[in-house]
Amino acid sequence: MPTTNTPRRLDGEGDRSRRRSRRWAIGILAAAAVGAGRLIPALAQDEEGTPEAQESSIQPSTVGELPTTGALRPGPVGMEPPAPASARAARPVSLQIEVVGVDAEVETLNIVDGVMQNPTGPWVVSWYEETSGLGVRGNVVMAGHIDYWNVGPAVFYELANLEGGTEVIVSGEDDRAYTYAVETVETYELAELTSGAIQELVGRTPESFLTLITCGGEFDYASGEYLSRTVARARLVEE
Repeated sequence: MPTTNTPRRLDGEGDRSRRRSRRWAIGILAAAAVGAGRLIPALAQDEEGTPEAQESSIQPSTVGELPTTGALRPGPVGMEPPAPASARAARPVSLQIEVVGVDAEVETLNIVDGVMQNPTGPWVVSWYEETSGLGVRGNVVMAGHIDYWNVGPAVFYELANLEGGTEVIVSGEDDRAYTYAVETVETYELAELTSGAIQELVGRTPESFLTLITCGGEFDYASGEYLSRTVARARLVEE
């Protein structure tokens, strides 16, 4: 079982600017009976439709009743509607992590009724177009299952085992490959995912980062969820 660590600040993320713009907040609530788990952070992000990345601040959300069955069914979270992503950013279409044998399609998902949609299958990675795209400064946020009902280990099964410097290659619809190097891999208990911790992990950044999220830690059969979340953070090194 991965160990639990306290949140760390990455270099280049210390200066946070506030801009006049429409704020948006995201709640992630991926429910499962076996293997998909739940990810329940909420974040707020400034979006001006430019490649300039502006740091966000967290806005609390109210989590509704949690579903307990089904690998694809999101739970209700009351959130503000998101602002559109920058038109200059490229959509990710595939993700490779050669060292752990990941070569996955990247699907584009959205927020429905304030909830970030759950990845639609065991081998697909989801990118949320309300977060940063490729080719602009900011934080590209993706999620994938650690395992899956009637399948077993899924696309991000080895995410917690990535080491510093591991290359993650994301290809975009602009026919360019963007290479990221893993800087941190942390596993957080749900109680640790405070607004401040979430800000550090999935808020916008002044440099180009990739954040990969999956479930982790112990699985609670009574509630049908994992009790921790694993987050890998990688910095853009080549495009």
